[in-house]
Amino acid sequence: MSPLLNNLDQLHTTELGSVRIKKNLGLAEQIDAVQYCKEKINEANTVIEKRGKNFYATTPHEVITVNASKLSIITAHPAKKK
Repeated sequence: MSPLLNNLDQLHTTELGSVRIKKNLGLAEQIDAVQYCKEKINEANTVIEKRGKNFYATTPHEVITVNASKLSIITAHPAKKK
């Protein structure tokens, strides 16, 4: 199992990170960005890769970037269409 999945309870982000995630993904203001990302990362079809200092959790609709050492959600973007 991925170290990211083993430590989902430790995921966090900054206030600006939360604003950035909501803006990039078009989430409503009242949605908890960290909880949203945790749920997406934990889905069965999410692919988690560690590249350099970051984890990249790719769902069919989003790519979530997490700093591997601090477990801080850096950003999230819609996945590119293939």
